Amino acid sequence: MVRINEMGQGTSTGLVQSGEASWAPAAGQRHPGPCQNFEQVTESSCHSLKMLSLKLPRLFRIDQVPQVFHEQGILFGYRHPQSSATACVLSLFQMTNETLNIWTHLLPFWFFTWRFVTALYVTDIWNDSYSWPLFVYMGTSCVYPLASSCAHTFNSMSENARHICYFLDYGAVNLFSLGSAIAYSAYSIPNVMVNTTFHDYYVPLAVLNTIISTGLSCYSRFLEIQKPGLCKMLRVLAFAYPYTWDSLPIFYRLFLLSGDGAQNEAALYHQKHTAMTLLASFFYSAHLPERLAPGRFDYIGHSHQLFHVCVILATHLQMEAIVLDKTLRREWLLANSRPLSFPQIAGAVLLCLIFSLSNIIYFSAALYRIPEPELHKKET
Repeated sequence: MVRINEMGQGTSTGLVQSGEASWAPAAGQRHPGPCQNFEQVTESSCHSLKMLSLKLPRLFRIDQVPQVFHEQGILFGYRHPQSSATACVLSLFQMTNETLNIWTHLLPFWFFTWRFVTALYVTDIWNDSYSWPLFVYMGTSCVYPLASSCAHTFNSMSENARHICYFLDYGAVNLFSLGSAIAYSAYSIPNVMVNTTFHDYYVPLAVLNTIISTGLSCYSRFLEIQKPGLCKMLRVLAFAYPYTWDSLPIFYRLFLLSGDGAQNEAALYHQKHTAMTLLASFFYSAHLPERLAPGRFDYIGHSHQLFHVCVILATHLQMEAIVLDKTLRREWLLANSRPLSFPQIAGAVLLCLIFSLSNIIYFSAALYRIPEPELHKKET
């Protein structure tokens, strides 16, 4: 007889019934074909069960993981700080303190990708240059949720891997910032700003902002343990000032301007997008509600999950506003504005990619040049 232990493995009981030996073949005699088939099927089934018996990774308390993995107000649900890639992927289907951080951006990635592919399908992309800025924007809106979900999936592989994952995340966010600036320049800029000096330098300065912002946000991670307050301030600044620059035409249009080209149907979406972005910034910087009740929101409802949801809603509202501006202002913009050419758009994106990746490579290499005790030593 075989008894199944708690781990699902078969163990012999050492007991044999008297009648069980009667079917055993004589020496040298082979089992008949059906028995051979039965043994093969049984072995195959056992092998399949072993393949399916993958155990979900063990979770840890905050005092069981290195300080670099600590999150303010989050006490439980930490993954192993040296998880394998397989364990990281399995954690998508296990409730950890990162699970909803992953899914709140992974699912929207597929939604934005569907919108992007649909827009490409219904547009003559080669002959409709007016739509090119929209496609750049929609493409970057797919990149940043994917990068974010990957960062939150694999950030527990090691201390350095955690930093590098977020370096890539910051680069993707800044690429999206540039995509927003390109779309705003093409479709949402107020009539009075069209073809002005500000309009001419708006996208080039947005490129410069993405380069500086990526470098600043990556550098902030080196201060995470020694100077957490300065780290948070630099990171918030790194994301706030590119957003502010990108949004200057929108702020001017919503709050300082009235008349044709200002208050069309897209204006309400721009207002909602601005409000949702401010709410996202609040959750990102305040660490509420988990800071008020540590341990209560470890798995569901902590600030980073709420931040992710607000960011996705803000992107959706922004996309609706840009699509409306593109449609409603098409005739006027084609008659009065100088559209961005393909070399201008491609050059801006390429410069952003080159310098942002250079920043990421530089700071990733710096992680291995600085001794770990020095990098992760708390300042006294």
